Amino acid sequence: MRSLILKRVADLAAVILTAPLWLPVMGVVALLVWWRLGSPVFYRQKRPGYREEIFELIKFRTMTDARDADGRLLADAVRLTPFGRWLRSTSLDELPELLNVLRGEMSLVGPRPLLVEYLPRYSVEQRRRHLVPPGLTGWCQINGRNALSWDVKFHLDVWYADHRSFWLDLRILFRTVGQVITRHGISAPGDATMPEFQPGAAPSRPKPGSPIPQQ
Repeated sequence: MRSLILKRVADLAAVILTAPLWLPVMGVVALLVWWRLGSPVFYRQKRPGYREEIFELIKFRTMTDARDADGRLLADAVRLTPFGRWLRSTSLDELPELLNVLRGEMSLVGPRPLLVEYLPRYSVEQRRRHLVPPGLTGWCQINGRNALSWDVKFHLDVWYADHRSFWLDLRILFRTVGQVITRHGISAPGDATMPEFQPGAAPSRPKPGSPIPQQ
């Protein structure tokens, strides 16, 4: 618990002290999104956070609302515009998540928050990724990001939960800058981002809301 408190203090200090840098950039990107994609500027979606508590993730919108004749949304690859693809490749679409950090729903470093519907699909081991707050970047993101398989991503997330430290967070943040510059691992081959997580036969998948095993 003490380590999580120190992590929270470090997050707040970093975000508040760098606000003069990221707030103007976020304002410019918001205007560009409004100009290119219209309203709403932000994309909001429920995600599971620390100990699977649900919160509302905030990102810049990168897709249109194009639908088929039956009113169903078209595939992500179809709705993702060139401008939206650029936002994702530069990670600028994730800037509003700094607001989630300020609200205490996320950390600067931690496993990325995934979809709520994935919760019942996790194995007991995979579910341990929720023992730490979700982050803007993480151990998985600097080791391959979306170019990795789901199994490898979950393994890296759980490894971080077991080995988290202040110095590891600094290392991840430093290496994230290089990942953003090189735009490495933005999408899985053949997908706009990542294919849907569909596990094989995994033993002992607990119901969401039951206690998460520590070790």
